[in-house]
Amino acid sequence: MRALRAACYESGMARCPICDAAVQPRSSNPSYPFCTARCKAIDLGKWLNEEYRIPVPDAELDEDDLEDLTEGASKKSEDMRH
Repeated sequence: MRALRAACYESGMARCPICDAAVQPRSSNPSYPFCTARCKAIDLGKWLNEEYRIPVPDAELDEDDLEDLTEGASKKSEDMRH
């Protein structure tokens, strides 16, 4: 397995971010940068389920942003009671 990975890296072949399989070039693979449409769908599912998140340093949030976040959470719970 290690030799296969080394050969892929040496040849410039990309790796699938989901299953780590070798990925065919964009010209012959409509699912690029994924190896298959299945891995592409798995990645989309992870984004939709919020498994991937872009971190925001606390220093970038001001007090107004934090208040909006907490108010939004309480409004959502009130709206769900209807």
